[in-house]
Amino acid sequence: MHSFLRFLRKIIREITPNKPFEDSATYWEDRYRTGGRSGSGSFKELAEYKAEIINGFIKKKNIQSVIEYGCGDGNQLGYGRYKSYIGFDISPEAISICKKKFRYDKSKSFKKNSDYAGELADLALSLDVIYHLVEDDVFHSYMKRLFESSNKHVLIYSSDFETHEETMDHIRHRNFTRFIKETFSEWKLIKKIENKFPFKGDVSSGSHSDFFIYEKTS
Repeated sequence: MHSFLRFLRKIIREITPNKPFEDSATYWEDRYRTGGRSGSGSFKELAEYKAEIINGFIKKKNIQSVIEYGCGDGNQLGYGRYKSYIGFDISPEAISICKKKFRYDKSKSFKKNSDYAGELADLALSLDVIYHLVEDDVFHSYMKRLFESSNKHVLIYSSDFETHEETMDHIRHRNFTRFIKETFSEWKLIKKIENKFPFKGDVSSGSHSDFFIYEKTS
């Protein structure tokens, strides 16, 4: 039954004219509601690579709790080794998918962004999210919460360059490290890890994103 529903949603997407872009929140809710996925970066070699870096950092720093903004459909999360995890997302459908997928895992919980209640963690994660925050106000509020909800570390996986003409409405690359330096003076970039699979024209096998690890200094 589930495979048939996925097939039906795929057919609907293919025969239905593309819906005009309204805003990033609506885009992602529509995408998950019609059977779409988080993106190719959360699958196969790219997902395994990201997990290797994140799990290694967690082990090295003895991270006890993780909070993620933009948990998506939870496929990337399946590779993680987290003792305690809270996942937030703008899409209620994505939260519903994750709750169902991890319903037997008591170490994980999921909430809509609007249900944030001041939760804190040792590590705050942002994976393949920042370049999807096309609106300035959404970007600013997202970054503020990302850093304010971490006790010690923030780990970001994203592109870090400016573009003003995008090929897709839901993508806007930003020089976010400059923004962090200007806005969050108590945080220091302690390490950048360049992608093992750089983008070479195919998003299923490469990415514009690199790892950026921040530490709180005061």
